[in-house]
Amino acid sequence: MNVLEEVNIIGKTILLIDDELHVREIVKFCLQDLAGWNVVTADSPLEGLQNAVHHSPDAILLDISIRDLASFEFMNKLRNHPETQAIPVVLLSAKARWLDSQILRQYQVAGVIPKPFNPVTLPAQVAQLLGWEFT
Repeated sequence: MNVLEEVNIIGKTILLIDDELHVREIVKFCLQDLAGWNVVTADSPLEGLQNAVHHSPDAILLDISIRDLASFEFMNKLRNHPETQAIPVVLLSAKARWLDSQILRQYQVAGVIPKPFNPVTLPAQVAQLLGWEFT
């Protein structure tokens, strides 16, 4: 087992849900290599919900589109499932400024990171929104 694998075993687990493969690859690389977190990925809200139940992540990064009702349906199901209702969610969104604060409170969203984002500072942004220590 190499050093990175040892760090990942004791690190946080993040569930990343994004339908764009290149975004998933970049985010996964940054969170694993720069923060030492485990990253589980899903390309749809349905797969994400299954992974949330199966992996019990410490947090979820969810790409959300205003027109994509599947993301809001995912949030409803996540918040209504006993095993996943307390998992903090950070949204990744190209439409961040259009997200209503009432919607964010309704779904208990920890924060929003606008797209495009800086991959190098992404782990620090996620940690700050979740109240995690990151050095």
